[in-house]
Amino acid sequence: MPDETQTLNPAATAVRTSADSSASPAGKPPAWVLRLVLAGLVLAALNLRPAITSLGALLEEVQNGLHMSGSVAGVLTSVPPLCFAAFGLAAPRLARRFGPAAVVCAGMVAITAGLAVRPFAGGTATFLAASALALMGIAVSNVLMPVIVKRWFPDRLGSVTGLYSMALSLGTAVAAAATVPMTQALGGSWRTGLAVWAALAATAVLPWIPLFRVRGTDASGPTVTGTRAPGTTPQAPGPRTARTPQAPAARIARSRTAWALACFFGLQATGAYITMGWMPQIFRDAGVPAGTAGVLLAVTMVMGVPLAFVIPRLAARLRTQGPIVLALGLCGLTGYTGLFLAPAAGAWAWALLLGISNCAFPLALTMIGMRSRTGAGVVRLSAFAQSTGYLISIPGPLLVGVLYQHSGGWDLPLALMAGLIVPQVAAGVLAGRDRTIEDEAGMRH
Repeated sequence: MPDETQTLNPAATAVRTSADSSASPAGKPPAWVLRLVLAGLVLAALNLRPAITSLGALLEEVQNGLHMSGSVAGVLTSVPPLCFAAFGLAAPRLARRFGPAAVVCAGMVAITAGLAVRPFAGGTATFLAASALALMGIAVSNVLMPVIVKRWFPDRLGSVTGLYSMALSLGTAVAAAATVPMTQALGGSWRTGLAVWAALAATAVLPWIPLFRVRGTDASGPTVTGTRAPGTTPQAPGPRTARTPQAPAARIARSRTAWALACFFGLQATGAYITMGWMPQIFRDAGVPAGTAGVLLAVTMVMGVPLAFVIPRLAARLRTQGPIVLALGLCGLTGYTGLFLAPAAGAWAWALLLGISNCAFPLALTMIGMRSRTGAGVVRLSAFAQSTGYLISIPGPLLVGVLYQHSGGWDLPLALMAGLIVPQVAAGVLAGRDRTIEDEAGMRH
């Protein structure tokens, strides 16, 4: 992995048209374009989770306000990973047709519209439809974030991935912690408390409007920068005609690394959704006050902010990421064991350890960018790993709820949570090996 302080390859051939006449003589994009891409990534990342965590904070009020049954409310908590899996599959085709930046811009518009409409829904069906619209925007953006990082910042993969992962964790934590106080400050209506987050989403649309009109953000890569994948030959395409060889889904399915990465992504997502959905209840059942239980969850979420910046940078400097996977897995096992043995006495320690363990998410995103040589490969791998992974994650939170309801305690659910760490570590070690999907699946690059 090249040192992250290196500049983009000045020797690569730059294709000049009127659309990129402002590029520097070395073939790099102008500084304002890179700054705009970075701002767009950060603002988009801030909006990839508030639609979920803000609703979780007010779920009881929403359920009462819409006369929603308990079973429907349970389904609502399972909608996010289902939407991420279903709509994420469409991201590669949309990116090839319109370009990643245009698709992310449309995703931010969908998030804004969904968050603006759903607080004023008159019934459950409209509320679910508006939520699905927002989640659709999140799904396609989830898949394309690693692609845009790979395209525009190939020599700073770890640091830029860390930056937007940190922003994603910050948006998650702030929405979880601030929704209820803001709702109370704005008059106490859950509708107002949910509508506020549409304003944040609207700001994320702005940087992407000029970006998708700049050459180099299409599916073929940053032709403005003149960078290209190792082993490819320079091309001189028009604004929408550049194409690197594609990585067909059928071929990706023959890659052991792609499957290992999908399993690792799915199992870490399972742990994250279980933590977000059930950890406060675990502490409350152990005698921890409700307010403190909420703060403990916030602590777990906030741990992702600094570590989401550090872990991708470290991972990008290592040939294999297995040691990081092992360290995060040990933190998770220790945290769940602590919850089993002394949930109240060591509550703060267990919250911290589980927060560290949940940082497998930015590690998975970093590995997506490292396990393919080409941008087209990253698009396919990101869609495959995330869509398959989110499908894997759907049953976990529901199964924990069933075990809790039928066993009357947390022994069996905690055993399940701890047990899932073992295959997560195994899959992560396999996914972290120094190889690419092109080599394994016989793809040309």
